[in-house]
Amino acid sequence: MLLLNLKIKALIAQMQITPHIMDIARRTVDIILPPQSLLTGSLEAGAIESDIWGEVTFLDEPCCYICGFPFEFDEGSFALCGRCSIKKPAYDMGRAGFKYDDISRSLVLGFKHGGRTEGLKIFAAHMRRAGRTVLKDADYLVPVPLHLTRRVKRRYNQSALLARALSKISAPAFDPDILMRHRATSSQGGRSAASRRRNVQGAFSVREPALPRLKDANIVLIDDVMTTGATLEACARTLKRAGAAKVCALTLARVVKAAPLPT
Repeated sequence: MLLLNLKIKALIAQMQITPHIMDIARRTVDIILPPQSLLTGSLEAGAIESDIWGEVTFLDEPCCYICGFPFEFDEGSFALCGRCSIKKPAYDMGRAGFKYDDISRSLVLGFKHGGRTEGLKIFAAHMRRAGRTVLKDADYLVPVPLHLTRRVKRRYNQSALLARALSKISAPAFDPDILMRHRATSSQGGRSAASRRRNVQGAFSVREPALPRLKDANIVLIDDVMTTGATLEACARTLKRAGAAKVCALTLARVVKAAPLPT
């Protein structure tokens, strides 16, 4: 119902009619095909209700200087979490807009698998807020790519949509043609951290035409959710081997739980 609502409104926007008639047409569509809440699925006047947004746990400082893991108390500007103090990730810094939990799960999965793209502007705004440090001197926003088979099945790459939306409100250029996933991988869901690393090992490569602009570049990888960081690390290693000077990671959401320390 929601997708049909949006498609009809898009057609209305292309019609040569007065703003008043256009407003009436849009209101009529909302009456016939009411928009649904992004978080609850209930029929609401807005795409995302402000009171439910109040239940989402947004991420910001204080946090681990490298991976962005949230701290309960301020440990200092360059404090590291236990994991990063033992073994730093392949990316230089990582940040995320909000915590991935029971409240935000439907929001993320609706966007990722359900075609719920109407929240992109809000998503991008929260990513810009949380990622202001990594975006400051970045050259390119590079989405984590999907393999062609997954891309055809899903109809769009959610990471690319986030990166494009973010590029409209921040300085770095959106570049979806630098990184490619040349090997199809199975879902990371339900896998252990070690299994996730093995699953994406050697799955990514840099497109040859992109090599000149990648040299000494400052890259920000964009993805929807950081769980263990295995996919982001695989991408970061690939980009650095190809000549990138710095690779940071910025995601819409991240899983926040005590992770076992690396061995």
